[in-house]
Amino acid sequence: MTDLSSLYDPVAQSNDPALAARAAALAAVSEFEFEPASIVTYRSAGHLLIVGGERDALECAAGLREYLHCTVVATSPAAGALSAEAEGARADEARVRVLHGQPGVIGGHLGRFTMTMRVASGDEVSPAALTRPDHPFFDLVLDLRREPGIRLELPPFGYYAPAGDSGRLQRMLAEIPEMTGEFDKPRFFNYDPEICAHGDSGIKGCTRCLDACPSGAIRSIGDLVEVDPYLCQGAGPCASVCPTGAMTYAQPGPRDLIARLRRMLAAFREAGGAAPVLLFHDEEAGRERLRGLMPDLPARVLPVEVVEIGSVGMDAWFAALAYGATEVVLLDTEALPPSVRSAMLAQLDYAQPLLDALGLDGSRIVWLAPDGDAAVQFATPRAPAVAQPATFDTFGEKRGSLRLALAHLHAQAPGQPLLAALPPGAPFGQVQVDRKACTLCMACPQVCPTRALSDAGDRPALFFTEDLCVQCGLCAKACPEDAITLEPRFLFDWEARRKPRVANEEEPFCCVRCGKPFATRSVIGRMLEKLQGHRMFQSEDELRRLEMCGDCRVVDQFAEDFKGGSKPRWLGPR
Repeated sequence: MTDLSSLYDPVAQSNDPALAARAAALAAVSEFEFEPASIVTYRSAGHLLIVGGERDALECAAGLREYLHCTVVATSPAAGALSAEAEGARADEARVRVLHGQPGVIGGHLGRFTMTMRVASGDEVSPAALTRPDHPFFDLVLDLRREPGIRLELPPFGYYAPAGDSGRLQRMLAEIPEMTGEFDKPRFFNYDPEICAHGDSGIKGCTRCLDACPSGAIRSIGDLVEVDPYLCQGAGPCASVCPTGAMTYAQPGPRDLIARLRRMLAAFREAGGAAPVLLFHDEEAGRERLRGLMPDLPARVLPVEVVEIGSVGMDAWFAALAYGATEVVLLDTEALPPSVRSAMLAQLDYAQPLLDALGLDGSRIVWLAPDGDAAVQFATPRAPAVAQPATFDTFGEKRGSLRLALAHLHAQAPGQPLLAALPPGAPFGQVQVDRKACTLCMACPQVCPTRALSDAGDRPALFFTEDLCVQCGLCAKACPEDAITLEPRFLFDWEARRKPRVANEEEPFCCVRCGKPFATRSVIGRMLEKLQGHRMFQSEDELRRLEMCGDCRVVDQFAEDFKGGSKPRWLGPR
């Protein structure tokens, strides 16, 4: 493998002008200080749950009981004689407890796993409570079943499931004894519920973060989502796919990442470098893959190491191009969870049409698959996306960063189109309102999380501001008339995009008694049409009352009930 130390050492490469420019770029950000993320702490006292057949479980417990307290939940009894080691483990009741039953759902994380089991009587019991009444949790789990109880792409820290792979089992048995004590990790995310588009009034809208999370850390809690910091492993796609910026990555934060890219590209240019390519890779599998690619990397390729490749979203891609990068390359590896890969490729499907519409070629943003040929990818340099690199700063607000970057790219693009059509699911677009179907009931602005849809307050009118729309679909789901459809697109004219426009309006319907406006003509018309022939609206007076405001309707009903001295029916029986 090629040693990467020279890549990050400006002195070692100072003799070659091209390599010196890359070294200068890397040196410029080597001391860059990110705002630190908060810390999540796990505590493990070494209480291990082993689930599986009794024979296999005792064999594992035999090698672990010296370091850990083991509780075996045997799914099947051992047939025949056990090895001396397994017999020794079964006899060591101080360190190994053996229970028989059918395991239930396993939940939790390192230091706090839970599981129930069904015993012969049919009762559900807690194995942890039986063996450790003062602390009814397990710190670690070794699940020996061929079909593990937790099947997440990224299972919780402290959960080990070799799934029948003997080599993996041996590696896990070597690691498990080390998993006692206190362990810290960053709290990888920040969540702002105020701008979350997940739901409103019981209606579900955006589920992008839920769909993309490979660790099961995000769950729906009504109109919002909740992230378990102990289950989150920092894969990052939640932040990349979030259309509003409600979910952001914190290691580093979006502002720090984009500032780092700006500094790196500026230093590269100042040192005489040309046609820079930013190559994003993660700090584990991605770094290892980069070692193998080193012989094929031209000096214009600037490696950018991030915790996880899934955390680098469209705001960073477009900002990098606006700051002068010719290409943005995201380095995939076999270790990447499939859900993360799928989420990121979908983001590319939204980003590339924007570049194509600008005449900048969508292939400037590249996903380099595990079997992708780096030599081919980096063989031919291309011109930067802009003649004059941007200098704007961002403030960690995703939509704002995207606006600034796309505005700069549009201003210098060979083509300056009015708009770009985008595929379904893209986080930009407009809503189309069928004016014939819409009754201006105002259900849509009540659920819109970004105020892209708003009412006029004093008159029956619906306004739409395209710059605020994230295509979450809440408005369409809330509309009782099915009058709203989504149209994903990007309108490049910022003034037109941010200006509210009339989506629908009507003349108000005025009360036939007092003249006060209180509804729209379409609402009253539909109400009269639907109630025509209803047993409660047989007379002209009753139908006419529907054309009155609430106050006049009560007065009119009161007057009718007192005609001839009769007692109002709403006062009860005589």
